[in-house]
Amino acid sequence: MKTYFVDSFTNEKFKGNPAAVCLPDTELTVSTMQKIATEIGFSETAFIKQIANNTYSIRFFTPKIEIPLCGHATLASSKIIFDTTSFESIKFINCNNVELFIEKVEGKIKMLFPVYDTEEIDVPQKMLEALGISQIVNKRYSPNNKIILIEIKSAVELANLKPDFATLINSYTGINGVLVTAISDSPKFDFHYRYFWPWAGINEGPVTGAIQTFLTKYWATKLNKSKLNAYQSSLRTGTMSTEFLQDKIFILGEAVTVLEG
Repeated sequence: MKTYFVDSFTNEKFKGNPAAVCLPDTELTVSTMQKIATEIGFSETAFIKQIANNTYSIRFFTPKIEIPLCGHATLASSKIIFDTTSFESIKFINCNNVELFIEKVEGKIKMLFPVYDTEEIDVPQKMLEALGISQIVNKRYSPNNKIILIEIKSAVELANLKPDFATLINSYTGINGVLVTAISDSPKFDFHYRYFWPWAGINEGPVTGAIQTFLTKYWATKLNKSKLNAYQSSLRTGTMSTEFLQDKIFILGEAVTVLEG
């Protein structure tokens, strides 16, 4: 099968978030797709298959589990399809039959994603200690994503977090990850964030798009803005623009292909 490595949410190679994009010629079992994703070792490997014209099925696998939605692997898959076909727009259908609409806009890739609500949650002290957080501004939970959101005061503190992942993974069960966010200290961005998810086999996501399904709404409501610029302060770093439209969001980003085979 044709396989690509793509760096998403960046216009530079070896920045952003790497994803693998696989285009199998034959049907693969879930077990085989999982083994391939484990072998590659990226935070996500996407398997795409053309269904009709510009419509594709898409499935996402971490090194440990299948997940229903992934922003950077969707962006990477879109990059490959746009580069190898004449399509100007794409529709992906994920494992839950959620439709994702993608188009090219002024040299960037624009993705239409659903919006999910958050609810109140109690965060154990053990989790905060594992993250290295002493004081929080707010805490929420996204049931659709199974992700805890923690807001802290400082973007500098956020960038300097050095979690104890062995303690973190044992501090809570039944979730996919923990998102820590803070208001930006730069006029170029509205908010910063980092995403930790050792429960799925990856300690930290370099640049994560799917969390915008609830994080964009969170900050759009708090800042009273519909268009936002986000910065993920991971080691590789990455940026994206988002737009909140009540029942959906747009995510704009770029991607660079680094390997094919």
